[in-house]
Amino acid sequence: MAAAQNQRPTGYPRAANERSGGPVTTSAVYTADTIANVAGGRARGVRYLDNLDLQVAVDAEALLGWRGARAFGYVIYNNGTRFSPVLSGDFQVASNIETGVPATRLFEAWVEQDIGRAGSVKAGLYNLNAEFDTTIAGSLFLLSSHGIGPDIAQSGRRGPSIFPVTSLAVRGEVALDDRWLVRAAVLDAVPGDPTRPAATAIRLGRRDGALIIAELARLGPRTKLAVGSWRYIARLPRLTGAAREEDGNRGAYALVERQLTGADRGGQGVGGWLRYGFADRRYNAAAHYVGGGVVRTGTLPGRPADQIGLSAAMVAFGPHYRRVERVGPHETVVELTYRLVARRWLNVQPDLQWIVHPGGRRDVGNAWVAALRVKIGR
Repeated sequence: MAAAQNQRPTGYPRAANERSGGPVTTSAVYTADTIANVAGGRARGVRYLDNLDLQVAVDAEALLGWRGARAFGYVIYNNGTRFSPVLSGDFQVASNIETGVPATRLFEAWVEQDIGRAGSVKAGLYNLNAEFDTTIAGSLFLLSSHGIGPDIAQSGRRGPSIFPVTSLAVRGEVALDDRWLVRAAVLDAVPGDPTRPAATAIRLGRRDGALIIAELARLGPRTKLAVGSWRYIARLPRLTGAAREEDGNRGAYALVERQLTGADRGGQGVGGWLRYGFADRRYNAAAHYVGGGVVRTGTLPGRPADQIGLSAAMVAFGPHYRRVERVGPHETVVELTYRLVARRWLNVQPDLQWIVHPGGRRDVGNAWVAALRVKIGR
């Protein structure tokens, strides 16, 4: 029964961080970035960022006889070192493990129950980016925008329920047929406790409101198509200079991922993706975003798991944000990276980013960022 828990009722694979290889599966992964701003940006310098992931997945059917149920727990430690705000000056965050707050916290804790043969419901502390707005190819890169679009990541009072702070949520999904899948979630709109940024806190404030997100996806062996939309049911401050807070912050996104050579999406060969998203410019800095890239898996004979990738990401800032912050129209990041799989438990990844107009600021020169990521564990 454990093998069946690695597939959704729809037949689609589960997210890698929630698969179970037995009644109880544990994992530990340590990620460290030595990252330097070598030219341009706000200042030259080197920083060391690290993150520890501790996970446990429980197949409740195999362990307890609870049919069609599973549970997942996830604790993270992060040293909280700051890089982008003080050195490169970029808006999109050059390292996707940067948090700015040293903390050990409970990141996810949820239970999922299959509903018939076509759907499931999940409830608990939930990272929406584990299922919404995801690509396989984009996960290779260090730039945060290729994990989740900045049009979503910037939103809300404290960001949505994503790394490194999550909130309570209920998520449902159902298969429309053997290829089409629709999912939606309702989440507390303010993750954690803003007054205690390093704490693990579940705080349902009277004024928090809710974030509602939905995604329709078509998943095939070589292609993923997805469109999503989100909206806050909460009063939020606007960038237009209005003194009062108002309801209506929303946005949407669309993406396509395609395996160009090779049999399966994310397997050996060349794959790529393209994503576009927008957010209400009255509330958000980034009004539009477009990003994408290509990844080759199996770079050399005898190295089937190594990967090389090239990507680009551009944020277009909205007029209200530009007027308030006195910045230019856009920021663009081009990234080249290579992941060397030295052992099954050890990856070494040199990375280079060229950041054009960091933060959109006219007084900050284009930045060159060099990094070395080391990942230990499985």
